[in-house]
Amino acid sequence: MGRALAQLDGVILGKSTQVRLAMACVLARGHLLIEDQPGVGKTTLAQALARTLGLGFRRVQFTSDLLPADLLGVSIWDAASGSFRFQPGPVFSQVLLADEINRATPRTQSALLEAMEERQVSEGGVSRTLPDPFFVIATQNPGAFVGTSPLPEAQLDRFLLTVTLGYPDVQAERALLETGGRSQSVRELPAVLDPATLLAAQAEVDRVYAAGPLLDYLQLLARATREHPALGAGLSPRALLALLAVTRAWAYLEGRDAALPEDVQAVFPSLAGHRLPLRGAPGTGGIGAIVAGLLRDTPLP
Repeated sequence: MGRALAQLDGVILGKSTQVRLAMACVLARGHLLIEDQPGVGKTTLAQALARTLGLGFRRVQFTSDLLPADLLGVSIWDAASGSFRFQPGPVFSQVLLADEINRATPRTQSALLEAMEERQVSEGGVSRTLPDPFFVIATQNPGAFVGTSPLPEAQLDRFLLTVTLGYPDVQAERALLETGGRSQSVRELPAVLDPATLLAAQAEVDRVYAAGPLLDYLQLLARATREHPALGAGLSPRALLALLAVTRAWAYLEGRDAALPEDVQAVFPSLAGHRLPLRGAPGTGGIGAIVAGLLRDTPLP
C-alpha cells in the first residue's frame, strides 16, 4: 500500500490526508463522495485512484436529462434470437465516477442506491451482479451552485466517507504552475496493485483487531451524536458499523494489526459530517465545529 499511496501523493499534491481517506474507503469496501468547487482535482483523484489500483474505470457526467437506463443499462430486442438482450450500462465497472452527481434528478440519483448497497442491478425482473471489487466515487458541487439537486439522506448514508479537497497549499500550487499541471499524466500512471491484491488487502483489513474498549468508544461517540441538542438525528447502527470498518482500514494503512482511538478520530469527521443533520440554522463553524466538539468532549473509556 505504501507504493500506491506514494504514487497518488505525486499526483494529488499537498493532499496526503484526503488521499489516505480515499484509500481507506476502498479498503473498507465503501463508496466515496468528494464535495468541492470545480477545478480542485476531484476527477483527477478518482482517475488516479482507479489506475493505481489497477481497476476498470468508467466515468458518467451526471446532467439533468440523464436517465436511470443511461446508467444501469437496458434490455434491447434482438430480432435474430427472438429475445431481449441486456446491454450493460457504465455502472458495470470496478470503479464508477459519478461526476457532479447532484446535477442529476433525484430519480437518476436513486438509481444508484441498489448498486451501492447490494452490489447488483435489477432490470427486467433479473438481478445482475456487479464486479468485485466495486467502488463508486461521486463528485458534488456545493449546493449553492445553479442546477443542483441535493442528495437525499438515504443516499448520503450509502457513502462511507466524504472528503473536501480545497485549494492546494502554496508549495503544491507553485509546483502545478511550474509543471503546467503535467508533472505526471494520470493516463500514464502504472497499476501498482491489481484486483486480486486489493481483495486480499480488504480481507486483511477485516482481521484488524478492535478491542472491547475501542468498541465502547465508538458507542460513546454514537450516543453523543444522538443526544446533541443541535443535531436532528445521530449516527445509526449502520453508520456505527461503517465507522468500525473504516477505522480498521485506517489502522491497516498505518501498518498496525489493531485499531486505536487515534484511528477513530482520524476518520470520524469524514464519516459523520454528511450523516448528521442540523436541527436548525448552522451556527459558527457549522457541522464541522460540532463534530470537532464531539471528539473533544467524548472521553476515552
